[in-house]
Amino acid sequence: MDEAVFRWINGWPDWLAPMFVFLSDATKMTEGRVLLGLAALGLVIASNATRKALLLGLLSVGVANEITDVLKGTFQMARPCVELEDVILRVGKLTSFGTASAHSANMAALATIFWLAFRWRGSVWMVVALLTGISRIYVGVHYPSQVLLGWTCGVLAGIVVWYTWAAWVRLRSPKEQIVESS
Repeated sequence: MDEAVFRWINGWPDWLAPMFVFLSDATKMTEGRVLLGLAALGLVIASNATRKALLLGLLSVGVANEITDVLKGTFQMARPCVELEDVILRVGKLTSFGTASAHSANMAALATIFWLAFRWRGSVWMVVALLTGISRIYVGVHYPSQVLLGWTCGVLAGIVVWYTWAAWVRLRSPKEQIVESS
């Protein structure tokens, strides 16, 4: 089933390639770096809440990326572009293990933080995370199961970072004193 879904998405029309290749490799492209930089700058400028979300988001991306690296080293699963002969490869061939998609994990971690911070206003990042994961299948470098595992790692990383930060803030806050009236 994993291979069948992979082949279905990988075989989508070529007119989708510019969008999915951009989502897959944005951090390697000048345009992608500029857009991410502008988004980060906007979050830094906007408010304390957006700065906090950006910092927690970046931390969660680091955690998610490390989780996927550990999984790739521990459970070595081949990528479709290595295993299958007739893959439509729309980016450079990757020969490292593809166990959990780091792209999917990183964007899901960021989306989770933004969802927790801004609720429905963070939903645009959920769409970006979804499309980024699909892009990794479309370009031929991950199976759907690897993207799903990446999304799972990212969501868990985002949740752990968010609630760890909240617990830290609670522990560091002065205790409220209850004054009994007589």
